[in-house]
Amino acid sequence: MLQLPPATAAFMFIIAVVVFPVTVVCSSFPAGVLQLERVFSLSEKIELEVLRARDAARHERILQGGGGGGGGGGGVGGVVDFAVQGSSDPYLVGLYFTRVRLGTPPREYNVQIDTGSDILWITCNSCIDCPRTSGLGVELNFYDITGSSTANAVSCSDPICTTMVPSASSQCSAETKQCGYSFQYGDGSGTSGFYVSDMLYFDMILGNSMIANSSASIVFGCSNYQSGDLTKSERAIDGIFGFGQQGLSVVSQLSSRGITPRSFSHCLKGGGNGGGILVLGEILDPSIVYSPLMPSQPHYNLDLQSIAVNGQLLPIDQSVFATSSNRGTIIDSGTTLAYLIEEAYDPLVEAVTGAVSQSTKPLTFKGNNCYKVLVSVSNLFPLVSFNFAGGASMVLRPEDYLVHMGFVDGAALWCIGFQKVQKGLGVTILGDLVLKDKIVVYDLAHQRIGWANYDCSLSVNVSVTFGRDEFINAGQLSVSNPSKNILFGFIPPLFEFLIAQIITFLLL
Repeated sequence: MLQLPPATAAFMFIIAVVVFPVTVVCSSFPAGVLQLERVFSLSEKIELEVLRARDAARHERILQGGGGGGGGGGGVGGVVDFAVQGSSDPYLVGLYFTRVRLGTPPREYNVQIDTGSDILWITCNSCIDCPRTSGLGVELNFYDITGSSTANAVSCSDPICTTMVPSASSQCSAETKQCGYSFQYGDGSGTSGFYVSDMLYFDMILGNSMIANSSASIVFGCSNYQSGDLTKSERAIDGIFGFGQQGLSVVSQLSSRGITPRSFSHCLKGGGNGGGILVLGEILDPSIVYSPLMPSQPHYNLDLQSIAVNGQLLPIDQSVFATSSNRGTIIDSGTTLAYLIEEAYDPLVEAVTGAVSQSTKPLTFKGNNCYKVLVSVSNLFPLVSFNFAGGASMVLRPEDYLVHMGFVDGAALWCIGFQKVQKGLGVTILGDLVLKDKIVVYDLAHQRIGWANYDCSLSVNVSVTFGRDEFINAGQLSVSNPSKNILFGFIPPLFEFLIAQIITFLLL
């Protein structure tokens, strides 16, 4: 759902100069890692029409986005651990959510993880027409500004309201003088409320076997009115956690103060019941390739330049991929399928069909381009490469562009998962269909996105940097304690030496 834009000093010094190895295990909730669960079980078949309908409602919101991208803030901080839960409820396709702790005393709220919006907002206890139960099977909690001793409503005169709040969504109440917002979406749903400053609590990972309970004051939205799809109980959640680039996103707020890196990463599992991990920081892998983000765009736009099938470039005019207000290519983990402009879709289907013409014949099934397959698609269908600026290619295996739709006459039915975008609309959206089983890194500090094919059921290495623009690779972190889901491995000799020196100093 993408909204419209709108310790001691000595001890901390030692921490700052020591590089700690960290590895994230995706079957748990370790340091700085959000475990994701696909809320729709992949073992249960869903009609493409259902997925298209869900994506269509979302895209009506995506494509109306305005406002510029983010900036500022270097990737210098530590790694933050959020305890994340998910649901496999079949009625909530492709929804991922985590928990955030806000206020004093802190309360937990389940919030949808959304890479396409910027603001963290939570439903207020005074919200009108807001769901009171959720089909996710979670208890809904409502934020009460009067119940937190550290909460303050952001005033209209606050610099945050006058400079950071997107002008298209900002509102000011003449009665309360509160800095408000209103986001209206193309499908008729929307939310409005006011901005609040309060404490966000999290676990900061300082290194092997060291977890610090940390907090930071952040600004977020308190929603007191919702409409449209946001009022439906089957998809109800406490709010939305935006991972966009603008200044009011939590990623931007924390990174601008050096608390966390200005980056995040995800690795979505494509098999079984789905799942995966989301990291506040960079996942490391030597095979990751990067492409620069298109400047001054509200979403994660990349410069797609060509498409190849089995290494052969398709006859597509490169100009059809040009980025503008209603054209371009968007990376969006919240979209279930993938959407390709007509000028590129037709040549792609023709080339794929030609590559398998000796082994299978195409057929149309419920309006989709499909094939009856008696062998593994991996051994039959070609590789497809999406080639981006900077020489970065996203290589799609057959499972990355085909969807298994069941069986016909004893043969497996596989259909092209890309959906055709009608000529003139011009926006290509790469969703979960192609992003699954890949590490995807959103390196906002350097304005680039990177990716690599990966088995997301395995652990991943995470960069831990303290004030230096470099990546540190190493280490093993394993999971044991289910209450914290963190158990660190060995302590490096240098760290042992420094700890010994600290203890000796304190005993003098």
